[in-house]
Amino acid sequence: VYCQSERFSDARTGINHMRTARNMHLETDGNLGTNNAVLEINLSSGELKKFPVSVEDRKKYLGGHGLGLKLYSERIKPGMDPLGEENVLVINTGLYMNSNVPCSARFSAVTKSPLTNITLSSSCGGPFGKALRTAGYECLIIKGKCNEPSIIKINEKIEIKDAKELWGRDTKEVQDLLDLQKDAGALVIGPAGENLVKYANAVSGHRFLGRGGIGAVLGSKNIKAIVAQGKKVKHKAADPELLEKQKKRGRKYINRNLITSEEYRKYGTNSHVNKCNANGILPVRNFSDGSHPDAHKVSGELYARKFTKKYSTCKSCAILCGHMGEFNGRMMQIPEYESTAMLGPNLDIFDPVVIAKWNDTCGLLGLDTISTGSVLGWAMEATKKGLIDSALEFGKEANIEQTIRDIAYRKGLGNDLAEGTRKLSEKYGGKDFAIHVKGMELAAYDPRGAWGQGLSYAVANRGGCHLSAPVFSIEGTLDLIKPNTRYAKAVYTDYFENMFAAINSMHGCSFTSYAYMLEPFVVKYTPRALLKLVMSYTPHIALALMDISVYNLTFQSISGIQLSQKDMLKAGKRIHVLNRHLNTLEGIGKSDDTLPSRFLNEGRLSDRKNRTVPLDKMLKRYYSIKGYDKNGIPKKALLKKLELKLN
Repeated sequence: VYCQSERFSDARTGINHMRTARNMHLETDGNLGTNNAVLEINLSSGELKKFPVSVEDRKKYLGGHGLGLKLYSERIKPGMDPLGEENVLVINTGLYMNSNVPCSARFSAVTKSPLTNITLSSSCGGPFGKALRTAGYECLIIKGKCNEPSIIKINEKIEIKDAKELWGRDTKEVQDLLDLQKDAGALVIGPAGENLVKYANAVSGHRFLGRGGIGAVLGSKNIKAIVAQGKKVKHKAADPELLEKQKKRGRKYINRNLITSEEYRKYGTNSHVNKCNANGILPVRNFSDGSHPDAHKVSGELYARKFTKKYSTCKSCAILCGHMGEFNGRMMQIPEYESTAMLGPNLDIFDPVVIAKWNDTCGLLGLDTISTGSVLGWAMEATKKGLIDSALEFGKEANIEQTIRDIAYRKGLGNDLAEGTRKLSEKYGGKDFAIHVKGMELAAYDPRGAWGQGLSYAVANRGGCHLSAPVFSIEGTLDLIKPNTRYAKAVYTDYFENMFAAINSMHGCSFTSYAYMLEPFVVKYTPRALLKLVMSYTPHIALALMDISVYNLTFQSISGIQLSQKDMLKAGKRIHVLNRHLNTLEGIGKSDDTLPSRFLNEGRLSDRKNRTVPLDKMLKRYYSIKGYDKNGIPKKALLKKLELKLN
């Protein structure tokens, strides 16, 4: 494999540390639209490498999340400190980037999470991805640590610049002061990342690379910002005719699907509020309940009617789920569903203005809103039960804004809250209402009203993640399978894990799945009652009839690599199992594939049937389908079948 490597030294000290600006003359590829160059930066030694993605890796790992995970796995050791110099951060743009494929301007990151101590992946739709790709690099690997606060600048040459004047500033100030030129993009951290808050995120534009502490990982490496200067380039596909056909097909599906063309376009992801409330899966008072009569006050319909002024989306977006609104004369992002639910009903708050303000504050400070809302919910319940002394109280807005700031700056109780709910419950008690899986706080869907989502949470590779296998969508928002039954849930969890691992590797937006799964002929024109019957009782037949070929044919048209729908799903499984394998090396097993005690032992307050999640039997079935042993460890036969050559 061709590899170009260079090094630079600190002229003041004579050692290989990036303490002052230095220029690295690594030439970028001329074919910027379809380049497959990987840039590796060792901040400690000063070494830079540039190498291509092999055809074999492209076939097996696709790009994006999958390729990033593979490159990460080759550079880490189990047991390493996520905030230590040895941790590695891999940022990958995927093959769709800069192709003008609908909803494709996304990039992903892989690292070890300081919140969970296992492998973490995240996806973002901000402008940094396109800028990195058109600067000449599909992938960026960051190793080591700078001695002082620094900025990585990527253009025709690589520079490390001093960032002391930016240290302490919020994410908007930093991006403004960077004075980004046309086609440039930045990935920055706020005070939360600097102070190593375990769920600090990174920000690109008004989009977030969040969950699990990527901002803290960058902060631990003394990186305040990464700036890439992109260029205007044309995407060169292997089969332009096929690419145009799939782009047209994708837009047609998106523009006629009810969710993507109506609900998300008009109301954003907050269109989920009323649906989740009706289905009993909306988090209320730290997940004590799943519905509330005031939920409509923070719904997408309410935000659209009172506040929405314009779209505010990722680049190349055809769905247009992002919106901005005017709140008391100030323009701010309309919160996404997860932010609304966790900072609103989860805290027994139903004021859309204050929720938008707290969402904005979290964004400026670089805090993940899901974990922040969950931590606040735990603190309110712990205060009520006398485990901690705080002024936080369900239903009361007082002290929340200040507490959010205290978390980012690790002041007072905020220093403990910055560690996440798992560490809080270990220190103060209250494990029975600490809402996390493997250390990551759950997203805003109560699994007692969607048992498949409960299984999905329990086995998700990064912890309490709703995007690993969003079974809630067919249980609740789409009402295509029965929510309170064990039957078929392991089958759908496995399928969605493989499917979304592939989508996040090519790299498309997961929201396109509503259109690409529901609009092809068989699903669209099957009577709904029959479709629900088939999906509920014969899941393997339902999935065999599923046509999601717009994904693999788009990949094929760009790369020139033949990829069937079956090949794509196998690649997705390979990626998911590799992630699981890395987690097992950190000690993850069956005992970790569980749910918070609240969901296993307590019914929702408004549920007369007092239903809880029957996890154990679903878990046993899931392990069998996945090819894991009884302890949740991938079997050697599975690793061999997936061609995973692991040490």
